[in-house]
Amino acid sequence: APVPGLASADLKGGVSLVNIFASWCVPCRQEHPILLELSRDPRIVLAGINYKDKNDNALKFLRELGNPFAAVGVDPAGKAAIDWGVYGIPETYLVGPDGEILFKQIGPFTTESLRDRLLPAIEEAISPPG
Repeated sequence: APVPGLASADLKGGVSLVNIFASWCVPCRQEHPILLELSRDPRIVLAGINYKDKNDNALKFLRELGNPFAAVGVDPAGKAAIDWGVYGIPETYLVGPDGEILFKQIGPFTTESLRDRLLPAIEEAISPPG
């Protein structure tokens, strides 16, 4: 199935989770089952940015492991990653309805980081205090 592209406007109006990944990234493969699980969470939209990877390799990666992403952007030269403040991949950003980054995960998600850090951040993003 075709993979929809990602535009900045796609990250406005709801809570989004943006994952920077590549087919050659071993930790990206390790966290992929967690991303598949997160893709079923109706509170968020999961988007990916393919980092310094060939499109064919990225599509093969998603066909083999499953595609958790509603849309995927392409960053062949790593310029978008600089704008996001990426140190290395995988990295994942929780983006609020106004486009503000609310949470950043450096490195792959684990069961513990999902439970202890990301899920509470999602809960706070969808039901802010006040």
